[in-house]
Amino acid sequence: MKITIWRGLFVLELALVGFAPAQAQYPTRPVRIISPFAPGGGNDALCRIVAQRLAEELKQQVIVENRAGANGIVGTEIAARSAPDGYTIVLIPSGHAVNATLYRKLPFDSLKDFTPITLAGSSPLVLAVHPSLPARNVKELVALARARPGQLTYVSAGVGASGHLGGALFESLTGTKMVHIPYKGMAIAITDLMSGQVSLTFGTSLSVIPHVHSGRLRALATTGAQRSPALPDLPTVAEGGVPGYEAGLWYGFVGPARVPPEIVRRLNSAIVAVLMLPDVRARLASQGVDPQPTTPEEFARLLASDVERWAKVIQRAGIQPE
Repeated sequence: MKITIWRGLFVLELALVGFAPAQAQYPTRPVRIISPFAPGGGNDALCRIVAQRLAEELKQQVIVENRAGANGIVGTEIAARSAPDGYTIVLIPSGHAVNATLYRKLPFDSLKDFTPITLAGSSPLVLAVHPSLPARNVKELVALARARPGQLTYVSAGVGASGHLGGALFESLTGTKMVHIPYKGMAIAITDLMSGQVSLTFGTSLSVIPHVHSGRLRALATTGAQRSPALPDLPTVAEGGVPGYEAGLWYGFVGPARVPPEIVRRLNSAIVAVLMLPDVRARLASQGVDPQPTTPEEFARLLASDVERWAKVIQRAGIQPE
């Protein structure tokens, strides 16, 4: 502060220091990342890998909060209804774009009620079975499924989740019939798969690969167009004998609608910096996730295009929520 004299009048001039808008000082308190799925699954694992180093970038505590339910809708709605101040963000999977068509009465608009921040990464699914299942490759699984129509069960994180769509596509291209069993999250689904209560999964890399390495699950293939760097010796489903098969998922950070541009830029730069760290990239790559940070605008375009693409797939397959 300083005082000057202008034409006999005292004029009080305030320096800008200490009077900057709240956005310029962001963040001044802990930031919450909502994982809209149960602890232990792929979404939760990615949240925690990022949160640990994001706290260092933002110089504030970053808290991961699991709010599972309704195929990710419960936690995502909480984020949508939060104050648009940058203190609550959510890590959405590509299933967010699926839900836009799958559910007729969502409690939010999948595009208008969110502010894209950045794509975090993409990952193929892993086709994995319980070790007791007599199938050691894709061709043997197809033969087994044809010999036992309606007897093999596959689990996913919910109706319309990436694992459900991956299984439905597999059935369609192989002419097989399996039973889909939806769960509220992959952690519980994987637990039941490892105990032998169900047959197989088209599961997220983050939730499946650790158990493949431990020997509690047997991986048959990955679902991408190319082999996964995390499992380079494993063929893709297409290589295994199902031409044209390709499925996968992505993860991305969004906030509620109308987050100030300054805060969006701050979050984007901080999360991108974390995703580019060698140790973070190594941890994600070891679990099958390819870090792919983007600008907010690039992520917005991806989200919009996926909503349109999956709408056609769901309508053609007649998939409906239970």
